Amino acid sequence: MPEGDSIYQLSQRLQFIRGREVLACSLRVPSFALVDFSGDSVERIWPYGKHLFMQFGDRILHTHLKMEGTWAMHLKGDRWRKPGFTARVVLELAGAPHPRPIEIVGHNLGLVEVFATDDYHQKMGYLGPDVLSDEWDDTGREEARRRLLARSQRSIGTALLDQHNLAGVGNEYRAEICFLCGIHPATPVGEVDLTQVLNVTRKLMWANRNSPVRVTTGVARVGENSYVFGRNRRACRRCGTAICKGALGNGRDELERIIWWCPSCQPE
Repeated sequence: MPEGDSIYQLSQRLQFIRGREVLACSLRVPSFALVDFSGDSVERIWPYGKHLFMQFGDRILHTHLKMEGTWAMHLKGDRWRKPGFTARVVLELAGAPHPRPIEIVGHNLGLVEVFATDDYHQKMGYLGPDVLSDEWDDTGREEARRRLLARSQRSIGTALLDQHNLAGVGNEYRAEICFLCGIHPATPVGEVDLTQVLNVTRKLMWANRNSPVRVTTGVARVGENSYVFGRNRRACRRCGTAICKGALGNGRDELERIIWWCPSCQPE
């Protein structure tokens, strides 16, 4: 599943459609099949954690890629239908300076919904602070700390993935964050240095917000760009111990997810 930096980059790539008029609209989701943005213009596009938002007048289109979603641009008339790809959103936009209109297509989107602009904060208020927000240093870090400490016995590895605590961290980042902080991912939140954890989280994600390859080691080559993520049984880059892989979650109200760690650098 794409993490917050991927959605940040997606939002940046789509900024060129701001101000363009919608010529035709097709939301291929039963609950919103009658929604039509035709005649409106794309006023704003922004990310929040793993979520993407587009504003059309007094309405917002909210999408989430989940595991398989993608967005693509095509000139009208070009073939874009492919086996295995299901278009959930098709927006035809005025194409100037292109001679043909533009089609922005959301394939295999895991979530598509539309709500009133005035309902944005009510609908999305459950999310924790966005790690990549400009407000992170002012208010986001302390709000994330407060939310994390509300369940201080929960494992830090599970808590970092919970978008109610802070928005944008996914499986790759949480593994790398725990390694860089020297914390076993099963350690309770109340027993870790949250200042360190939150500072590392922001630093890593901010450094990667415009990078085509996610890097935590300082080496951008694929295969050398992570410390523990995806490196089961390979030697730890710091101490040489074999990296471990396991599942983290309580098996009841929390989904178990794969996690990697170094048993020497991150002792239980």
